Amino acid sequence: MLALFCLAVFAAFGVFYFQHWVVQKPFGIILFIGEGLTPSRLAATRVFAGGADALLSLDSMPHLALVRNYSNDFAAPDTAAAAVAIATGKRINNKSIGTPSPNLFELARRAGRATGLVTDGKLTGAVPAAFYVHASEPATQTECARLLAESSTIDLALGGGAQDFLPESKNGARNDQRDLLSEIRRKGFDLARTKADLEAIPAWRRPKVFGAFANAELGYSDQLEARNEQPSLPDMVRRAIELLQYNRGGYLLVVDARLMRKAAEQNDAEHTLAATVELDRAVAVARRYAGEKSTIVVCGDVGVGGLHLNGSPFRTDRGIAILGLNSAGDPWLSWASGPHGAKLYGAAKVAAQQSPPPNGSVVEPPQEPAAFYAPAALETVEDTVVFATGQGAEAIHGAIESTPIFQIIRDSL
Repeated sequence: MLALFCLAVFAAFGVFYFQHWVVQKPFGIILFIGEGLTPSRLAATRVFAGGADALLSLDSMPHLALVRNYSNDFAAPDTAAAAVAIATGKRINNKSIGTPSPNLFELARRAGRATGLVTDGKLTGAVPAAFYVHASEPATQTECARLLAESSTIDLALGGGAQDFLPESKNGARNDQRDLLSEIRRKGFDLARTKADLEAIPAWRRPKVFGAFANAELGYSDQLEARNEQPSLPDMVRRAIELLQYNRGGYLLVVDARLMRKAAEQNDAEHTLAATVELDRAVAVARRYAGEKSTIVVCGDVGVGGLHLNGSPFRTDRGIAILGLNSAGDPWLSWASGPHGAKLYGAAKVAAQQSPPPNGSVVEPPQEPAAFYAPAALETVEDTVVFATGQGAEAIHGAIESTPIFQIIRDSL
């Protein structure tokens, strides 16, 4: 009896010691990067999704902070500089794409974790490349494709940009005639080109999966012909978690929501907000499939376009009800910069406005006007936002720099 009592006391002490002194790590770590995710974008997205009092999945995450955001040389980082700050914890100059410092994927592999990269844009885009490129100078997307194909730190990659992996003889963009998709297959990866291919991959072994579902970015949610063959962002997140969780050492998954930036650059508010809603749905899927023992971080990279919802929409207005013009003929939505802006400013603009239109014709302004013309909407100097849940998420509060996001995830590996 004394021996049993001592054994019970020893076991109880062991449990207490493990719970209170041993550092426990989350099994799954998922990092979402929403391109253009700022506080003003969130407010407009709520209205678009369900009305002014609607709640997003992001709103239920217990930890959040404003992110002070800049690059090494400019007040507003470009996409690559913003992503590198998160991927490596280092600030770089705009128009650079990487640093010699180890990135989160390399650190995750050293910790025995499986790694996955998901994007609804190109796998060779600036945000994904920040997690596998170390160049300090700009790299072409075909060069990024080569580096990704030769990388040994990524177990699963899902997204678009297939043309960067294929030679010109196969309707690709490579002039070195290398077929990188075939090379990736020969390295033992399952190659998925459609949603059906992705769903058919067995989920009972350590994953080696490469999915290239479009030549460029994936289609928007309302482009039904493309979506019949392509997985959505929530589809790819769900499938990535199902495949990565079979690694006993846990996993790190990075998800880039690119389409919301692509639409913003063209002053396309409907697709901008719809893609932000799709990011929110992907976060909800991640929380459901990853479970309570996982850490999930959702952060913006840099503001783009300066989208604002104006004109006092009613509390229950949502969806297409906030597109176009209100009852007074004013635009519901407007941009700071982009292709919907006027091309003439100053005295030249005044003269043009005073001149009558030719042949008495009436020139209709765009329904989503921009204050300043640019071929693609410009980055804006503003804070982004970060949400988090799970172990380590308590470090996210108040106003923080973008680089500590790297440190928070690194310490959870």
